[in-house]
Amino acid sequence: MDPVAGARVIPLHGADRNPASPTRPRGPRPVPAHQPAVEELPLAVAPEPQQERGEDWEQRLGGLLDFIRRRLVGDYEVDEFGFDPDLTDNIIMPPLKPLYEKWFRVETTGIHNIPAEGGALLVANHSGTLPLDATMTAFAVAKEHPANRHLRMLGADLVFKTPLLGALARKSGQTLACNPDAERLLSSGEVVGVWPEGFKGIGKPFKDRYKLQRFGRGGFVSAALNTGVPIIPVSIVGAEEIYPMIGDVKALARLFGFPYFPITPTFPLLGPLGAIPLPSKWYIEFGAPIATDNFGENAAEDPMLVFNLTDQVRETIQQTLYKLLTQRRNVFLG
Repeated sequence: MDPVAGARVIPLHGADRNPASPTRPRGPRPVPAHQPAVEELPLAVAPEPQQERGEDWEQRLGGLLDFIRRRLVGDYEVDEFGFDPDLTDNIIMPPLKPLYEKWFRVETTGIHNIPAEGGALLVANHSGTLPLDATMTAFAVAKEHPANRHLRMLGADLVFKTPLLGALARKSGQTLACNPDAERLLSSGEVVGVWPEGFKGIGKPFKDRYKLQRFGRGGFVSAALNTGVPIIPVSIVGAEEIYPMIGDVKALARLFGFPYFPITPTFPLLGPLGAIPLPSKWYIEFGAPIATDNFGENAAEDPMLVFNLTDQVRETIQQTLYKLLTQRRNVFLG
């Protein structure tokens, strides 16, 4: 159907004047021979936003029904680690979109540094009391990278020991933070994410925000050297402020088997409402890749090389954090 045919025509040349108003009779104006007569064309009216929203909901409903059909007939794949891409893309990722776009208003730079295919190891700073920084990084890689790649995150054993959370983590592509699993994923061409600070980074006091903790013994560097994949430093600003940790009740942490029991300005003072993160403005920068395929076959067995590469990655992230912080004017407005 031609969208112009049914469009509303806007009258031109004073056609909307009051016909009762006195006017002098005018004869037809002669058209010069060198100028063609101008034909009034109907103007197309833009589609109503409500119509676009309706079509969007129809597409979502159709996608959901198709997803249910695939689950019922078993038309989906799960890899050896338990990763379910179909469930991740259709159920786990969509609820994160408003948090990513509207609440934290995440801005990314350097996403092109992640290769379109083949293995890569993303190494990031860790903060925020709860690991939302890892979740937002995974969403950025899946939705903003041209190849829409899945980030296979390495998590602590506590994640997989927690009921429901462990199963959900496996289905979303996470696996235990150990070198054998990391190397298998990297060798198979996956993008792997690691947060070397661990609980020391995510559970540090608010007064130590954006000060990187120790990066462990460099296990992630060994995994990259053994597989020859590039290391991509990732710097995240904004996560430190979502749950400002002003205290740690160690007795309760030991009671529940947690690495820490946080006290924030809103938790436990506001009860369940204290679990709502503060709407800080986020920036995620994916740095230039650090090549690891030019060090030789047994490079991972050289402790000095592993130490130097670990320190290089850590220093790159720290300096980038300082740069991003100097550019940020306000914690919540950016």
